[in-house]
Amino acid sequence: MQIDERKAIASVKEAIARHQDYLLSKQNPQGYWWAELESNATITAEIVLLHKIWGTDKSRPLHKVETYLRQQQREHGGWELYYGDGGEISTSVEAYMALKLLGVTETDPAMVKAREFILAHGGISKTRIFTKMHLALIGCYDWRGLPAIPPWIMLLPDSFPIYEMSSWARGSTVPLLIVFDRQPVYQVDPAINLDELYAEGVENVRYELPRNDDWTDIFVFLDDAFKFAQDYNLVPFREEGIKAAEKWVLERQEATGDWGGIIPAMVNSLLGLKALDYDREDPIIVRGMEAVDRFAIEDEDSYRVQPCISPVWDTALVVRSLVDSGLSPDHPSLIKAGEWLLSKQILDFGDWAVKNKQGMPGGWAFEFDNRFYPDVDDSAVVVMALNQIKLPNEKLKQEAIARTVAWIATMQCYPGGWAAFDIDNDAEWLNLLPYSDLKATIDPNTADVTARVLEMVGNLNQNGDSPIISPKQLQRALDYLTQEQESEGCWFGRWGVNYIYGTSGVLVALSLVADYTHQDSIAKGAAWLVSCQNQDGGWGETCRSYDDPSLKGIGDSTASQTAWALIGLLAAGEATRNWATAAIARGVEYLLATQQADGSWNEDYFTGTGFPSHFYLKYHLYQQHFPLTALGRYARSVHLGQLS
Repeated sequence: MQIDERKAIASVKEAIARHQDYLLSKQNPQGYWWAELESNATITAEIVLLHKIWGTDKSRPLHKVETYLRQQQREHGGWELYYGDGGEISTSVEAYMALKLLGVTETDPAMVKAREFILAHGGISKTRIFTKMHLALIGCYDWRGLPAIPPWIMLLPDSFPIYEMSSWARGSTVPLLIVFDRQPVYQVDPAINLDELYAEGVENVRYELPRNDDWTDIFVFLDDAFKFAQDYNLVPFREEGIKAAEKWVLERQEATGDWGGIIPAMVNSLLGLKALDYDREDPIIVRGMEAVDRFAIEDEDSYRVQPCISPVWDTALVVRSLVDSGLSPDHPSLIKAGEWLLSKQILDFGDWAVKNKQGMPGGWAFEFDNRFYPDVDDSAVVVMALNQIKLPNEKLKQEAIARTVAWIATMQCYPGGWAAFDIDNDAEWLNLLPYSDLKATIDPNTADVTARVLEMVGNLNQNGDSPIISPKQLQRALDYLTQEQESEGCWFGRWGVNYIYGTSGVLVALSLVADYTHQDSIAKGAAWLVSCQNQDGGWGETCRSYDDPSLKGIGDSTASQTAWALIGLLAAGEATRNWATAAIARGVEYLLATQQADGSWNEDYFTGTGFPSHFYLKYHLYQQHFPLTALGRYARSVHLGQLS
């Protein structure tokens, strides 16, 4: 499809200017950008339960949660993991529980529809471990149906098993050692039961862990042994393990009250301390509850809670998009953003240092405050954002970048790639435990995070400085990405949905650090992107592609995924020998056609990934800054004559 380049570039420049104005108007006076991080109803439902257990519900506007949950219920009666998924059993049970805790009766039409959906999908017995745990806390499920977690594991050497878990699993699991040991059942107001949600009848429930009829059933046998020891008070070092878990939790609370920067770790820590009979007026609890409050969004009618908050991530990506689209590197808004980012660099040793004995601190985290858990992905993006702008104190900026690059270099995993939070966090057997039914207990290296690091390397090396990682490290990373390329030409996306995200990132990285040596890989990846372009010119991919590989690159078009595809194709450059030009033009036209009057874009679909197959995210700024980056890079390519 041929277009008039002159007319097209004029339209693109107009779209860029409108969206730059839009984003600049959203900047916080302190310098950062921050938008909602949307997930599913379970996060808010669990907050309702938390406040009911602690008796802090009357001091929060929880009555507004009812409106939110009613808004989120779909026509089929259930609640979704992500937009358009048809409803999910655990999410629906927790939403139903929260509505009942808020005083909604079983005869309410919304509850009737929800109950029909839940029973049709197997009822409570088919829900995940964490849903059952929350129900057990208020006597709506029996603790016998949950796995035992012996507290003495806290007394084992640091590397096993607590530090073989991912940072998010670790932060959530350590306080649960206390909860699962104490097995509390709390009285709440109103007192409820959920007997009506057992498809087999509450009298017929078998409170036991599922068996797979294979070698993994050894974990079920071990669980039986742990429970026997628990029942007869034969658990060794029980109280010592509980004390160690309590100490670990207390040490990892931020001064702001947060734990790990994520709601599951925060909720579980508060539940663990409740099981140890902490008073709700204890400063530790007060700070923790205030931290939870800061994750909430209250509207006139509704109240909901985010699973996490993303100001560092949002700010760095917005900065990159503004510079990519032509804003001056020393624009006052960018200077303010850059200085804010510098103030958030983490100079403390975090949990990453348990397995990484060489690294010195210097990373960035996702949130406002999370000193124990900087991550490689955020850190690489912040480095690139800072590298693109000009600050009054350039020496300070360069020192911060150098610290981060040195830290990231020490975080390379054994297979050659990078993971998000830790090195060599790949003990896959942990995902086979009955406790780990979300299959997200580890944090192995991934193509998308590895690509981000190599993109950072390529960006910094463009300055003509000395290589920032050794040739050996670079080759190991390239070998890893080569091995990870799928037969179709795409790459898996761990933190974004899904193969479009992964492929885009790798194409950008390879184009910067291996454009001559990996032309074939680049061309194959670009060809795959072109092959899955939609008729409307955009790109989209459903979250179901994590469960069904036949859906790779298939889905309704979205602004963010279209932008990812364009960014990847534009980076592929000469490797495509210009056969991607028409696809790029159609993608640009899609973005221009879907831009709204105020310069923004909108999409309903979730394009962020928390845990593949189990937890998804909608970053409300993804649909804004990624299209701006794509249009900015397109305009520059046309100007430089790289497209014909």
